[in-house]
Amino acid sequence: MKVTSSGIVGGVIEDRFGCRGEVNEKGIPSRSLPLKFEDAPEGTVSYALMIEDKDAFPVSGGFAWIHWMAANITSNELLEDASRNNPDFVQGVNSWISIQGGSHPGEVCSRYGGMAPPEGHGTHVYEIKVYALDTMLDLKDGFHLNQMYHGMEGHILDEAVLKGRYTN
Repeated sequence: MKVTSSGIVGGVIEDRFGCRGEVNEKGIPSRSLPLKFEDAPEGTVSYALMIEDKDAFPVSGGFAWIHWMAANITSNELLEDASRNNPDFVQGVNSWISIQGGSHPGEVCSRYGGMAPPEGHGTHVYEIKVYALDTMLDLKDGFHLNQMYHGMEGHILDEAVLKGRYTN
């Protein structure tokens, strides 16, 4: 299986998907990346995804930053800005809900919260992890990372990772 994005060119995430693009009322980047899932194994019922920034560890108080989690995706393609009010899949809370992220409300954080590395902290590498699953997950909007991973246990048919860089 592989995942691609027309929003990542030459390994660089285009500006509009991070802090130099559209932001919501809380200042959180809100235009989600377009994604395409190809060559999924037979028996794939749904996809789950997570976008993670491990380079955030030194500036976030000691943890990787989650920018987006989504599950029960039945299409093999998500269009640009699919995170905004999309009833076709469920979305988990991102790290903008944390103290370091501003303690924003769950309803604001249960969608894409794009790239915004602190100024002066260099380029961050973002990992987009996509999982092909043999089931739909028993999750509701606002789910947490551990809930997604517990639900996926024993149901992952294949997985793929796409990386992109973003500098503030």
